[in-house]
Amino acid sequence: MEGVSTEFPEEISTLRETLANIMAVTRPDELRAQIAELSKQAAAPDLWDDPDNAQQITSELSHVQSELARVEKMGERIDDLEAIIELAEEEEDDREMLLEDAQSQLESIQKDLADLEIKTLLSGDYDEREAVVTIRSGAGGVDAADFAEMLLRMYLRWAERNGYSTKVMDTSYAEEAGLKSATFEVNAPYAYGTLSVEAGTHRLVRISPFDNQGRRQTSFAAVEVIPLIETTDHIDIPDADLKVDVFRSSGPGGQSVNTTDSAVRMTHIPTGIVVSMQNEKSQIQNRAAALRVLQSRLLQLRHEQEQAERRELAGDVKASWGDQMRSYVLQPYQMVKDLRTGHENGNTAAVFDGEIDDFINAGIRWRKDAEVQQD
Repeated sequence: MEGVSTEFPEEISTLRETLANIMAVTRPDELRAQIAELSKQAAAPDLWDDPDNAQQITSELSHVQSELARVEKMGERIDDLEAIIELAEEEEDDREMLLEDAQSQLESIQKDLADLEIKTLLSGDYDEREAVVTIRSGAGGVDAADFAEMLLRMYLRWAERNGYSTKVMDTSYAEEAGLKSATFEVNAPYAYGTLSVEAGTHRLVRISPFDNQGRRQTSFAAVEVIPLIETTDHIDIPDADLKVDVFRSSGPGGQSVNTTDSAVRMTHIPTGIVVSMQNEKSQIQNRAAALRVLQSRLLQLRHEQEQAERRELAGDVKASWGDQMRSYVLQPYQMVKDLRTGHENGNTAAVFDGEIDDFINAGIRWRKDAEVQQD
């Protein structure tokens, strides 16, 4: 361990430099001011008169408090590491044990700092927004529908692990098993910038549990991620551009879960975009939720058109995403691999249980590198 100790001063200097760069982006003083304002709003006696607004305020407050605590705690951990190294220099008998502890702490801090540093790479126009995620089953029949449901659970577990509030807005069940599609919100700052790298086609390879001959099946599901609309976006939709149908909500297998025509299907005639909502209690609530998601999709469409125009002006005709961005192989071996970044994980059960931060972080870095190369 003596050789390792000589590297510590340089390593700690690098840690402090990285933390300083992170703090320059996260701005702790602004976070504290934001916490004070949100705490004031959360303490209002009429807060829960508007449950949706109350949930948004409390969720944002929790997220900002967690963000500040992570940055402040990181500085304390670096101080503690330095103290351990100083103690090791003074304690002859316990030096080896202390240096081993210091090395372990160093590696842990380096990993956590790398995770924190990801936020500094989220600088897109809508990266700070909350997100609306839609998962659709693709080719592969009942296996694809089951895969779509597996992905829905994966993302909801990921959000739960990170303390992010979610709301499933629409679920369309397949006849035999799984989902035709599902739409949910992730209500946390930077949810869109974080999850946008998950957009694309996902592929599952496994022995089909629905095949009585036990054959291997390849199935696909598509993930769409859009930024949640805000009141300042001014996405106006004339009534003449909308076609609104109402129908009865239904659960798995077509069983009725509602005795009234409360579900809403909203079609934007100029673009052909269709949004369905059935998880709210009333037709009015479903209509409002559908309009909000439709506006978010139109906002994303406008953003994509602007990006396409910029790429055309720059002479860049390369697509941003391939057809398949990630493979989940359960047979004949177990491996989840991102085809863009090369990142992989052999613990497929953990991935489907929401442990996808490493994939997301690698995707964000990959996207940033691609942007730098284009510039």
